[in-house]
Amino acid sequence: MTRRFIMLPAMLALTMVLAGCKQETRAPEPVRPVLSRVLQPAAAEGALAVGSVEPRYKADLGFRVQGRLIARGVNVGDHVSEGQTIASIDTATFEQSVRSARAELQKGQAQLVNARATEQRQRTLITSDATTKATLDNAEQMRASAEAAVARAEANLTKAQEQLGYAQLQSDFDGIVTAVSAEVGQVVSPGQTVVTVARPDIREAVVDIGADFPVPLKVGLPFTVSLQLLPAVQVKGRIREIAPEADSVTRTRRVRISLSNPPPSFRLGSTVTATLASDQTTMLRLPASAVLSKDGETFVWVVDLPASTVSLRKVALFQSERGIEVTGGLDAGARVVTAGIHSLKPGQHVRIDQDSKS
Repeated sequence: MTRRFIMLPAMLALTMVLAGCKQETRAPEPVRPVLSRVLQPAAAEGALAVGSVEPRYKADLGFRVQGRLIARGVNVGDHVSEGQTIASIDTATFEQSVRSARAELQKGQAQLVNARATEQRQRTLITSDATTKATLDNAEQMRASAEAAVARAEANLTKAQEQLGYAQLQSDFDGIVTAVSAEVGQVVSPGQTVVTVARPDIREAVVDIGADFPVPLKVGLPFTVSLQLLPAVQVKGRIREIAPEADSVTRTRRVRISLSNPPPSFRLGSTVTATLASDQTTMLRLPASAVLSKDGETFVWVVDLPASTVSLRKVALFQSERGIEVTGGLDAGARVVTAGIHSLKPGQHVRIDQDSKS
């Protein structure tokens, strides 16, 4: 009887130990298969664009007055100097206006002389009471009216002479004629382009770049520009201007690249190839399925290959026309999870079945 009571506590203690061991022993967490992707820079072969050499400054020259074009002494490719007469319109109408304005001025001057003489006589007569004050006031008014008429006639003559001068179209600077928009015999309107003159001293490359360009476009981005016919002839350049909107048809942006001391072979209109400078790091891109947003911040699951575990990493992203671009937090060669990101937890073991293609 005593032996039975002694063994009971020992069996109870053994049962508690076994129960504790059963609670501590858990089934191992299953390894989760995931889709992942190794981040690689965008393909470098997309970092070039084709365009042409164009002037930075050019002017569309036209007459300030309407008339019939009677002479145009330049054609496309001709060099012009500052002040050189480029084209002329018929001056018969303007010459007639000058003669008419000059005649009106002479008439007004004669009337002014007569009005002044009349006023002077009335002033003399008023001293001897030979005339009335009203007559003198009328003479003063006639003299003032004659002076105003002369001033108006002088202004009309100046305007007519200026319009006669506008019948000659002159270049405002030294340049090259790049386009001709009117022919002799054609009636041109005020402001209508007759000749386009460009300054050849400041040239730049103008290219159209699509949304698949591997790096974001920004002012100052360096390029190497070469002639298509002479690829060995190269110059350095940087983006000076980017079109604010893409073309509605081609979906490309017009980019103007300033050239650093281009040689004479970079003639206006030459076809060039602009290649992204080799020292520029291409952009890393992420699929939308790899981005986890939390509390206003963005994260991705990064796979630690030696341990086959995942860790959550904060990244800086930029949404552009090309997709989601990484601007900080990840380096090229990192493997990120691209599917099932909401069911992972830090340190979880994963198995990489295949690389994601998207």
